Amino acid sequence: MGFSHLYFVYFLILIIPLIVILEYVSERQKRNFIKKVFSEENIKKLFLRYDLRIIELKKVLKILGLIFLIFALTGPRFGAKLINIKKHGVDVIIAVDVSRSMLAQDMSPNRMEKAKLELRSLVEKLSGNRIGIIAFAGKPFLQCPLTLDTAAVKIFLDSLGTELIPVPGTAIGEAIKLAVKNFIREERKYKALILLTDGEDHEGDPVSHALTAKKEGVKIFTIGFGTVQGELIPEKDAGGKVVGYKKDKEGETVMTKLAAETLQNIAYETGGKYYQASDGEMEVSLIADDISEMETKQLKAKKYERYEEKFYYFVLIGLILILIEMFLPDSFRRKVNI
Repeated sequence: MGFSHLYFVYFLILIIPLIVILEYVSERQKRNFIKKVFSEENIKKLFLRYDLRIIELKKVLKILGLIFLIFALTGPRFGAKLINIKKHGVDVIIAVDVSRSMLAQDMSPNRMEKAKLELRSLVEKLSGNRIGIIAFAGKPFLQCPLTLDTAAVKIFLDSLGTELIPVPGTAIGEAIKLAVKNFIREERKYKALILLTDGEDHEGDPVSHALTAKKEGVKIFTIGFGTVQGELIPEKDAGGKVVGYKKDKEGETVMTKLAAETLQNIAYETGGKYYQASDGEMEVSLIADDISEMETKQLKAKKYERYEEKFYYFVLIGLILILIEMFLPDSFRRKVNI
């Protein structure tokens, strides 16, 4: 047996003695008042037809009725049933670009912070699926393995940043390859990879890796960060102040642009979709909807006991006792001794 509102149990423990004491005090005051106002002979005449046992019974019925009504407030639950819960979903890995180009400020406050904001929203909306996190720059790194524990996934979000991976560059293909490796190889479905990046790749051909992912049953969704016009990559000092802009080996200032076409090809080759990051983050909801339409698998099965609410039984008993007390007559042929 359990209780929905356990604090009412403690309230009940306190209130029962109080009700009994108040009833006793009230009865004593009534008896003392009668003795002061009426003589003993008049009292015998007035209460000639009253039965003390019935009067005491009515008091007990009233107190018990109140106790049952208060007990009903605790939300008593019993009659446990064994419930088998099966959770279905898909495996989702979210790969986040943490290369230096994500510091460009063509999105507010910059691409990196915008990507982290969208990542947090994705984790919220994809709750119920198994989620994993990959961070990548010149090399990919599995930040969080696939798990149903979204609270655990969120712990890793704040640690994402452009200083996380010291290897420069943007290896989108390697990130796709690592994601494929961390999915269940025996399955050819139930897999989704979400890429959050500006799409600039300096390490190879990401589309060829996407085709390999497709063969493994992985559907890739991409979100592009930045603008096609491009933006400079700021260099900051220890205090966070911009002291210059990134230059290449030839000393030329680097301009980073959104490679939308690359991201479109990656997504479309695997049956996924490409979205561009927006201020309203509509793309997060759209991707969550896309993934919800994918075929799901059983991720977890759990058996537990569920108790049924039975408070209405105690309400009914309490009301019946109070009604009996109200309609039970006091006048019987037995004299009351006061």
